Amino acid sequence: MTTSSASISQPMFALVDVNNFYVSCERAFNPNLINRPVVVLSNNDGCAVARSNEVKALGVKMGTPWFKLKGLAKQHHIIALSSNYTLYGDMSDRVMTILRDFSTHVEVYSIDECFLGLQGLGKLWSTPTEMGQSIRQRIRQWTSLPVCVGFGSTKTLAKLANHIAKKQLDFNSVCDLSSIPSTQLEALLSAIEVDEVWGVGRQISQHLNTVGIKTVKALRDTPPSWLRAKFGVVMERLGYELRGVSCLALEEVSAPKKQIISSRSFGQLIYSLTELSESVASYVSSAAEKLRRQRSVCNAIQVFIQTNPFREQDEQYSNCITVPLPNASSDTRLLVRAALFGLKHIYRKGYAYKKAGVILTGIDPVTLYQDSLLTQYGADEKSARLMSVLDQLNQKYGRNTISVFSVRSKKAWSMRREIMSPCYTTNWNDVPIAHAH
Repeated sequence: MTTSSASISQPMFALVDVNNFYVSCERAFNPNLINRPVVVLSNNDGCAVARSNEVKALGVKMGTPWFKLKGLAKQHHIIALSSNYTLYGDMSDRVMTILRDFSTHVEVYSIDECFLGLQGLGKLWSTPTEMGQSIRQRIRQWTSLPVCVGFGSTKTLAKLANHIAKKQLDFNSVCDLSSIPSTQLEALLSAIEVDEVWGVGRQISQHLNTVGIKTVKALRDTPPSWLRAKFGVVMERLGYELRGVSCLALEEVSAPKKQIISSRSFGQLIYSLTELSESVASYVSSAAEKLRRQRSVCNAIQVFIQTNPFREQDEQYSNCITVPLPNASSDTRLLVRAALFGLKHIYRKGYAYKKAGVILTGIDPVTLYQDSLLTQYGADEKSARLMSVLDQLNQKYGRNTISVFSVRSKKAWSMRREIMSPCYTTNWNDVPIAHAH
């Protein structure tokens, strides 16, 4: 579409979002999936967590259980795939690396979304739209993934622009709100429902609809002071953001998590303490690795187990326990020992367990404890060196190459992923082979 464009000399944010990310990752390595209805399923092949546009056109909602879709799938030849988190994580890293070539100010918002701060880049691009198209083309050429790009003077407006770029074909997947004539912009905002605004959840949306605020334009035109009186300071900031007043800064460095959770439903019901112990130890290892990555330690670990509440024919049981550590640590050995101690106290024989997990709590920066004169269990220099080597080996040769807990090769508690694609980019055995003729 032809419009006058503003240069990137004013405060400006971009939001880059990969379209149908999980499905697009699968299509990048399997062209036979292009233009065909595809769903990617959640853990244990349970629900649809990603849908191609062809599946969305059939009315399939996010989170629909796969067993409910099998009739529709047979009728329309829907292809279902298990979640391949290793592939998706690696493809996400590749996209974010590309985006850092366009701006040094980057906030990775989610696995498939990234904010860019564009201040000071006005001399590199004549218009934001030109920059957006360049981003699209490079990501497409280097990863085969399709993206949409939205530009706005605030993060909320950039998010809204991305929504418009995705829904309005005339924009060719790039929308710069500052370049749209005012009459056209007013019409656009009047046609977008208020629940499409970033930060407006279902409950707030219902309250807004009740008082007649049903569109983005109506929300933007509502006095921020009224929004604060009715909904609090967060909605007040949102009102200012829609008016072009930036209230949300770019978070270039993610704040350390105050709580780390690692849990998963089992691929099949398990009964023994041995199998539960294996799963809990595995979850602790994953959580401890994340803890060390943000240079933190924890003071306690909570363990929980539960049966399947949807199996009404089974006797139900769930429990949790918090185990304090002798001192703050990120040593996988100490955390596994504490978790298994807690698991033994809450385990009850005779139940069919469906899920277990751990939560690391009391998280602090490791620097708070480095000068302690007290004896430290799993928090001294020797422990730090050992964990560093463990992390490096697992990063280089694959997760759980080195483990502090023995796990049998056949794991009943593993996720059920019966229709998972190969790990094309992270496993030598799965690297695609190209044939030249």
